[in-house]
Amino acid sequence: MNWPQKLRRRSLSVRMAQFRVVSTVLFVLLLVAFWEIQVVNSDFYRNQARQNRIKTIPIPAARGNIMARDGRVLAQSRVALSAMIDPSHTSPERLPRIAHGLGLEPEFLEARLAEGSQYSRSNHFVLKENLTSADLAFLHAHRSEFREIDLIRGMRRQYPATAVSVHTIGYVGEVSKHELNQREYLLHDYGAEIGKSGVERQYDRWLAGENGSLEYLVDSLGRQLLTAGRVEPVPGNDLTLTIDLDLQSVAELGLEGRKGAVVALDPRNGEILALASAPAFAPNKFVEGFSRDEWFALDGDPRKPMLNRAIQGTYAMGSVFKPIHGLAGLESDHARDDFKVHCTGGMQFGGRFFGCHKHDGHGLVDLRRAIAVSCDVYFYRLGHQLKVEKLAEYARIAGLGARTGVDLPDEASGLVPSIRWKVRNTLRPWHPGETIVLAIGQGAMSVTPLQAAHAIGGLAMGGVWHQPHLVSREQSGLIDPGGLPVPPRIRLIDPEHLEALRQAMSDVVNGGGTGGQARVRGLEVCGKTGTSQRVSNSLRLATQREEFEDDAWFVGFAPCRSPQIVVAGLLENGRKSSYAAALVRDVIQVWHLNRSRRHTSVPDGSLDRSEGIEG
Repeated sequence: MNWPQKLRRRSLSVRMAQFRVVSTVLFVLLLVAFWEIQVVNSDFYRNQARQNRIKTIPIPAARGNIMARDGRVLAQSRVALSAMIDPSHTSPERLPRIAHGLGLEPEFLEARLAEGSQYSRSNHFVLKENLTSADLAFLHAHRSEFREIDLIRGMRRQYPATAVSVHTIGYVGEVSKHELNQREYLLHDYGAEIGKSGVERQYDRWLAGENGSLEYLVDSLGRQLLTAGRVEPVPGNDLTLTIDLDLQSVAELGLEGRKGAVVALDPRNGEILALASAPAFAPNKFVEGFSRDEWFALDGDPRKPMLNRAIQGTYAMGSVFKPIHGLAGLESDHARDDFKVHCTGGMQFGGRFFGCHKHDGHGLVDLRRAIAVSCDVYFYRLGHQLKVEKLAEYARIAGLGARTGVDLPDEASGLVPSIRWKVRNTLRPWHPGETIVLAIGQGAMSVTPLQAAHAIGGLAMGGVWHQPHLVSREQSGLIDPGGLPVPPRIRLIDPEHLEALRQAMSDVVNGGGTGGQARVRGLEVCGKTGTSQRVSNSLRLATQREEFEDDAWFVGFAPCRSPQIVVAGLLENGRKSSYAAALVRDVIQVWHLNRSRRHTSVPDGSLDRSEGIEG
């Protein structure tokens, strides 16, 4: 064997020896690492492995828009970032830092986690919505530390017209613990957003949509590795209301700085054209969140801004009841042409003096004149002849004392008193003097402004009362395909009696009656004023307290003989019915102007004679 071959063999042997040494060292190192992972630090690495897992977080669905009848948006949803927490992967000692970083009270955070752990069916729920730049900076800077917190693109409700129709639209909020136990919310999870009042609550299922979900694999630092699955959210359905935003805005402006309500209806089909209540609240605050002081101030406000006076406030109807009373007199043949009363400013009955609002009297009046000038003495005497049960019967025919069935939650029913009601609730007999008081819409009788508009509107239509509604019949059919439309209540009125009442109510406005403030140029408006006492006149005068002042009413419709709109205006402590009449006038005037513009814009210049301008 020559020398070069020997050198090559020796080099190969050296390399083999080196390989065996390196392999042995590597094997020993692997054994040491394996020993460390499996024995020495087994708990640590087992925990790290567990944190490489699949996370599922919801993708909130956009809530449907709410729009006025012309398409203008009253409520919409926009994207906002929210912080979602998994309470099973946090610990009590971390909570103070999370609370401080997100600007939350530690007590609130602890209570939130406790409730979420108890009521949430999923691993995640929203900790804070609408994150600020400071919140985002904190979360990004501590991403590896607070792996239990995820950022999601949530949908936040927004009300662009913050001062218009807020009671009608309502607001959204987080489902409460109490609501989670109710049947209609059984499929909702803790932290879900639901409609809390108004249309938002009434049509919550139609507006809400269905949330989606995102599944992805994360490592021990909470970093997303890959997407495992995605279910797209289904947005909610849009909802178009019958509200005429022009009329609604005028009603809101008229109520500014006052307490009261305005309701405008189309008596031909029951569509609600305006429904306003004052004072109002800021619906966006329910989305942004209240401080404790802000909530106590709102909840304890003596003006009750959360009360929807249009459907929940109940008031004595006052003289607005007189046309209904007059119908009872006509149909029972008591208010004949020869039934006239001489009003001297009041009358004695049962040892008590019942005064008229005009202290020196109205002189000799018949039904038409009594309604026009609102003579109390005429209706005292007519009511005494009719008796309480007849008055109660016609009040119920007009729809008083029962909910109208409007598509809004928590409508009040009002009250129509009767002998049976008095005995059942007080264990005392009915006193004839109570009939005298009921005859002018006072005493125990109470109605909502919506009921007042509904009652007078149906009377003006000749005894046809359509159920008031905020959503068109066409869209209602889409929302509830199996539902049947509610037929109108019909109690046809003798044409002669109807004409007598229309003439009287026209005189209220156009014939020197008590409602001259409601007159509209170029349009014959019919209506009835009313002033209802809250306390006795002696107490009101003695105390001079504002909350004891009389309520002011006016309910009007137009055109008189083919009604297309009826408007009820109520001013709490308004004192004079002329103020309410002016409020109603403004709403009818805007309706009349808009209608005139629509007619004159017809291409061929023709007008629908049945809807032409009166006068």
